[in-house]
Amino acid sequence: MTTPEIRVQGLHKSFGDNHVLRGIDLEIAQGEVVCVIGPSGSGKSTLLRCVNLLEEPTEGQVFVGGTEVTDPDVDIDAVRRRIGMVFQQFNLFPHLSVTENLTLPQRRVLRRDKAAAERVAAENLARVGLAEKAGAYPSALSGGQQQRVAIARALAMGPEVMLFDEPTSALDPELVGDVLAVMRSLAREGMTMMVVTHEMSFAREVADRVVFMDGGVIVEQGRPEQVIGAPRHERTRHFLSRILDPAMAEVEEGVADQGGTG
Repeated sequence: MTTPEIRVQGLHKSFGDNHVLRGIDLEIAQGEVVCVIGPSGSGKSTLLRCVNLLEEPTEGQVFVGGTEVTDPDVDIDAVRRRIGMVFQQFNLFPHLSVTENLTLPQRRVLRRDKAAAERVAAENLARVGLAEKAGAYPSALSGGQQQRVAIARALAMGPEVMLFDEPTSALDPELVGDVLAVMRSLAREGMTMMVVTHEMSFAREVADRVVFMDGGVIVEQGRPEQVIGAPRHERTRHFLSRILDPAMAEVEEGVADQGGTG
């Protein structure tokens, strides 16, 4: 049996009295694209951050490529080199050019020489459609372009797994499409991807599996056409109705508010 690229087992995470993750079990196969959906506060981003130990789990185990990330003796820097992470915010250095933003982590972490790092940077800027922006500074780029640079920076490290934490949520709607197109191309290339997202059309089109979380647990998971198209659980149906038809959600809230004053 093939070892899962990511395996999460009995994962709990608490922040003081706030029990955010309540016993998560999840496996992601090599080359699989898994989209994690759910309401704010459901634990999606915390789960993602536990995979590369940006958050220390309270209890449970996380494995990446067969290596236990949660082992106290693990070389976490070596594990993180295999995991690319893209955040909501782009986290680019404003005083560095696009190429310098891509070469700095390669040279510091991977110890690549300048010429090799610049060659890899150019290759990955081309992958995200920004080869012509190599000499530009972040302030001269749109939000969507900055996020694509952030993706290229992660790819330049040669990861086996890519984690995306709501990568389009900080973007104007007209800029979302270019970022999602880059992610689609990565999926076609066979990159293992775990994506926390509110983009249901992307999840429906690209994901091999959709995981719906609420209240710190996985409520249901399955093929996109099942979870998004024909959810089994009422919690999933309620969430999707509000995401897919926000106008109706506003009407429901208005009715509820009126009822509360009577």
